[in-house]
Amino acid sequence: MTTPQNNRFTTQILHADRLGGAEHGAIHKAIHTSVQYGYDKVEDLIAVFQGTSKGGFNYARQGTPTTAALEAKLTQMEQGQGTIVFSTGMAAVCAVFLTLLKAGDHLVASQFVFGNTNSVLGTLADLGIEVSVVDATDSAKVAAALRPNTRMVFVETIANPGTQIPDLDGIGALCRQHGLLYVVDNTVASPYLFRPVTVGAGLVVNSLTKSIGGHGDALGGAITDTGLFDWSAYPNIFANYRKGDAKGWGLQQLRKKGLRDMGGTLSSHAAHQLALGAETLALRMDRTSATALALAQWLEQQPAVSRVLYPGLPSHPQHAFAGKHFKSGSWLLSFELHDPAQCLPLCNRLQLPIKATGLADTRTLIIPVAHTIFWEAGPAVRATMDIGDSMVRVSVGLEDPEDLLADFEQALAGC
Repeated sequence: MTTPQNNRFTTQILHADRLGGAEHGAIHKAIHTSVQYGYDKVEDLIAVFQGTSKGGFNYARQGTPTTAALEAKLTQMEQGQGTIVFSTGMAAVCAVFLTLLKAGDHLVASQFVFGNTNSVLGTLADLGIEVSVVDATDSAKVAAALRPNTRMVFVETIANPGTQIPDLDGIGALCRQHGLLYVVDNTVASPYLFRPVTVGAGLVVNSLTKSIGGHGDALGGAITDTGLFDWSAYPNIFANYRKGDAKGWGLQQLRKKGLRDMGGTLSSHAAHQLALGAETLALRMDRTSATALALAQWLEQQPAVSRVLYPGLPSHPQHAFAGKHFKSGSWLLSFELHDPAQCLPLCNRLQLPIKATGLADTRTLIIPVAHTIFWEAGPAVRATMDIGDSMVRVSVGLEDPEDLLADFEQALAGC
């Protein structure tokens, strides 16, 4: 029995485990801690190893019944055809690049990406994979960067920390025209606010640690195949995985190389925590988006603040893109001060926001960007990403909006 598809977003998530066959009438999938999975007949074990069976497990590095239940839930959320979960969001990002690209290939990536993703792009270049970083808010600039050996285009729906939004539709059309794999990191928006399948993405990446898990208590990542990309035409699929229906080739290679070979495996305990967190995704995204918008609107009126970056503001450069694609603006906002010397004192005066890295916790988090998460990138890279020395990133939590605004008011009074 499966969850009725006519039910809405949260209803489907809440009842996915129960209607998907959780053991003993449980409403949540059990935590399966076994590493090995045995069979009465060795032929059945062989079928699992060779990928000819419709299900089954052999060794937990490639998945467990608990991670499989989370994968099914994420597939449903992103309206895809299949999902693989990983130990972290960065493990998922690295799996995409390292299992689907090879030396001599060319990758076009947005210049507005998460700091660690930017670091990985440098590693790819060292491995012989050519990388071009461009302003993906303009699909013409993506088009201009394409080469005969381009294999993939990678963007984030809402960039961290500058909240830039790529031309999602334009890039999708470009990738369809040229037969390129379009990879969209949907971490900040989440599948509740936006589904990349609607703009033609072939693969969707989510850091489950953030929006989907939402409680800052478990690391995880995921790759969802939307079913839109033609893997039979992709030259980098290994011969061993060019068997059966071509629609499954991409995920098969990602699972074998990203989990079996590279070991980026999500534990069953973490999968269970993330699945529980996902049940309240819509409620949290609605609440944090509304508070973030209110805070952004208030900050924009403050004399000490030089600019506020939030997709829900008319002043945002890609406000039209946000209005077209997203239900709301999400929990991420950044702002800068006229006086960079006030950046750290302001952070210290704030009482409710926790001075910590990380995103999408139930509690509001703040961090001075240039001094911490983008310090290693250096001034030149920060300039290309439009990150000023006084930028403060805010991950808005579930606090009562009035309390949060009052705290920012007392903190800014000292500027």
